[in-house]
Amino acid sequence: MIMSEKSKQHVDSCRFCWMCHHICPIGNATGQERNTARARALGISLVNREAIDLSEIMDNIFECSTCGACVHDCVTGWDPVMFTKETRREAALEGKLPDYIMSLVANCLETGNAYGKTTTCDRLTEAIKAHSAKKDTLLLLGVDAKFMVCEQALKAVKVLDKAGVDFTLLENEPASGGQLDFLIGAANETKEQMENCAKTLNEYKTVVVYDPNDSKAIKQLYKEYGVEVNAQVVTYTSFVAGLIKEGKLNTKNSGEAVVFQDPYQLSRDLEETEPAREIIMSYAVLGEMLLNRAETVWAGNILMAQYMPEIVKKVASRRIFNATSVGAKKIVTASVAEYASLKAVAEDVQILSLEDLILGE
Repeated sequence: MIMSEKSKQHVDSCRFCWMCHHICPIGNATGQERNTARARALGISLVNREAIDLSEIMDNIFECSTCGACVHDCVTGWDPVMFTKETRREAALEGKLPDYIMSLVANCLETGNAYGKTTTCDRLTEAIKAHSAKKDTLLLLGVDAKFMVCEQALKAVKVLDKAGVDFTLLENEPASGGQLDFLIGAANETKEQMENCAKTLNEYKTVVVYDPNDSKAIKQLYKEYGVEVNAQVVTYTSFVAGLIKEGKLNTKNSGEAVVFQDPYQLSRDLEETEPAREIIMSYAVLGEMLLNRAETVWAGNILMAQYMPEIVKKVASRRIFNATSVGAKKIVTASVAEYASLKAVAEDVQILSLEDLILGE
């Protein structure tokens, strides 16, 4: 397998190190050594030494969420996410991706989303038509909200409507490239999808990005890929927090106690932790889980649930256990993917989005 010298160095450093052993949300959920950064590095090193074939480790390579908890926790600066994504790219180039990943990649290339969806729910279709006129501000919903959790996309639209924001929604919204980056890393197809998205975004003065995964892609990864965005790109959380400060949204604190699930894309990658908390404290009483902000624990997503649903359920259940351990009865999310993941397994707790708080739903 062709791998950069930098990644090889990180692989060889990680393969005998257990320092982030405790931090992987998937490893903690499965209890299996294979789901640790160390084990993944060991497998890659065996491929690099031609002891085994690349195809033998690919299931394990795609069991990583790339949440970056291991990277954040490493005091010596090693980066398991980097060599995991590079291995995915090389597997794509060598034609050794698992069939279940190839189908997701094919969907991304054909339809712009890994789910192969081409239509959304009727009510969102109507909302998009109602906001089809070209304005200075674009609300980018993202593929998860638009195709998989339509009711949350509608709530995101309702919040901006309630605040009197003049904005555009796109019927043929471009994919950010975030899903392809996860599946095949820095491949040409990923960059092409990002460039296509940037071209559309640059037609607007301001782009409000609803999904944290898209926010990470556009605000961080595009720079790494050399893709330029001239529009002002803001996260949905920071934009809505600004609307509250400007008095464009009426607030009333219900007195209900909640905790917040930080999306790692916002808290670790973009270093944004406070806007969501400002929103929550306008409508409820905010408590904190023991692991919050940059220390947050990934709570699952929709994409990985397509090929390892039971493990994603275990991940979400463990995060709910983290919440109930501090007495929480309500968890607020700012990620449509984590909302769906937590909602699928929640029994003794209530899962809410920021939009639920604002709209009183």
